[in-house]
Amino acid sequence: MIYFNLQDSINFISKITFRRAWNASKILCSYQLSKLSGKAIQWGFPMSISFEPTTSCNLRCPECPSGLRSFTRPTGMLEKDFFRKTIDDIYKELLYLIFYFQGEPYLNPDFLEMVKYANDKGIYTATSTNAHYLTDEKAKKTVESGLDRLIISIDGTTQDVYEQYRVGGTLDKVLEGTKNIVKWKKELKSKTPFIFFQFLVVKPNEHQIEAIKKLGKEIGVDQVRFKTAQVYDYENDPHQLIPSNDKYSRYKKDSQNKMQIKSGMVNHCWKLWQGNVITWDGLIVPCCFDKDALHQLGNLKTQSFKEIWNNDNYKQFRKELMQSRKNIDICANCSEGLKVWED
Repeated sequence: MIYFNLQDSINFISKITFRRAWNASKILCSYQLSKLSGKAIQWGFPMSISFEPTTSCNLRCPECPSGLRSFTRPTGMLEKDFFRKTIDDIYKELLYLIFYFQGEPYLNPDFLEMVKYANDKGIYTATSTNAHYLTDEKAKKTVESGLDRLIISIDGTTQDVYEQYRVGGTLDKVLEGTKNIVKWKKELKSKTPFIFFQFLVVKPNEHQIEAIKKLGKEIGVDQVRFKTAQVYDYENDPHQLIPSNDKYSRYKKDSQNKMQIKSGMVNHCWKLWQGNVITWDGLIVPCCFDKDALHQLGNLKTQSFKEIWNNDNYKQFRKELMQSRKNIDICANCSEGLKVWED
């Protein structure tokens, strides 16, 4: 889900063209008709996509395929020429571009060049980073690239707590990188990027919720947000990550005292109508929960984006989702509909 504050909203609205608004209205109408009829009806093209800069990562977070080095798909870097070709094909309808799927975006040496290319096409751009590579030079280039939104993952206010989830990470680097961005945003008199700390609430850090609010204010980020953690084996919770505070948990206990996902499992999903995910090597998958690209709907190396969007694979996947979403494995841990808390 996308959340904005006032300045961020103004910036986002400035990206809307008549063509993008018309495309969004077609998507919304077809989605509502699909819900009413129980049949997969799709009009328009995605108004948001996630593009994966790389699957490489410097950290080893316990619930992340990149961190665990557990992918069955290859590790690699998104090539800027391939990226440009894809954007040229879809930018007139595309409103929102997320430079993130798996991995650490700043490990791709062409990352900020690609951000600028998308920004020059009038697309709202966002990324998520662990902030270990936000040197003074990179921070300046980030602001200059026109990036609209910068999500900085920070899951602790002390090193001992931070490293329990961000394994191999250094909190001081995160704070230094954040300060660099705040500094250059001021020096360049830029309204972007909108900077926020994202605090993934897990059992080891839930006692630091008030502390991260204070830290964010001291450093000068625009907002602090709290996110529920995805736990693959949530029935057993092997890493003991599910927080005690039910407000910040993605899961709840049922009448048999077993953990289940809070959001339920209705036979429709907005994500499948308004967006998708593109891996670094051109595979199109339904959403960010297909981390290992097991549900490949097309390959941009052999087909154009618009051909894939309405191909037989996509039609079949939407049909299955409308009929029996509970049988689709990647939906089992979906957080669609869950709240993100802002401060």
